[in-house]
Amino acid sequence: MIVNTVTEAKATLSALLDRVGQGEEVIISRAGKPIAVLRPYQPDEKPRRPGRLKNSIHIAPDFDELPLDIAQSLGMVEK
Repeated sequence: MIVNTVTEAKATLSALLDRVGQGEEVIISRAGKPIAVLRPYQPDEKPRRPGRLKNSIHIAPDFDELPLDIAQSLGMVEK
């Protein structure tokens, strides 16, 4: 773990990213207080489960119908 000031981080960003790429965490501080952490990207490991919300979402039968006043204001229907 490395602690840098914002100024040092700006000047050495490429090198910091190289170290993060090797698995290190970098803590960036301002006025002696930590404000940010750079860590290696970890993709979501859980695979997506299609159908997880099946039967829990209801779509009204008139979902695709635009209300008349809105359709008129958009010029889609004559007044």
